[in-house]
Amino acid sequence: MEEFATLPPPTADARLQLLYRHWLGLHPAPGLLPGRQHLDPTALPTALLPFLWLVDIQRAPLRFRYRLLGTEHVRVLGRDHTGHWIDEAHPEFLGSAAYGQFVAAAERGEVGYRSGHTGIILPKDYRSMERLILPLARDGRTVDMLLAISVYHKAVA
Repeated sequence: MEEFATLPPPTADARLQLLYRHWLGLHPAPGLLPGRQHLDPTALPTALLPFLWLVDIQRAPLRFRYRLLGTEHVRVLGRDHTGHWIDEAHPEFLGSAAYGQFVAAAERGEVGYRSGHTGIILPKDYRSMERLILPLARDGRTVDMLLAISVYHKAVA
């Protein structure tokens, strides 16, 4: 079952909940989004670091590029896509429902949560994933980067 939402539900993986609470605490002022300058990697719980990834946003045309991929993401995918455009790393991306969440985060500053199967080909011992996308805006309004976390769930034997 696929689940798309703008906020992580209470049943979301604890790591996603922890990152979401951390991101909320970064907001520089009411009504403003935090920017990359507010994100101190040393202040993040170290247990989250392997699951995190950052995406740069290009406008005109709107495109997304992996800036950083955590080691767990690289391990599961079997490749480090750091520096690659997401639509080139994953050709199915532009036609996927996930693309809509990236656009909503980039254009409207919306948080995006997803749970379920993924269009990305995973090793056969994984059954599903959870992902949280959090917008970052250097000026507090124009989203220029996405902070994200993906947790992959193995199939139960």
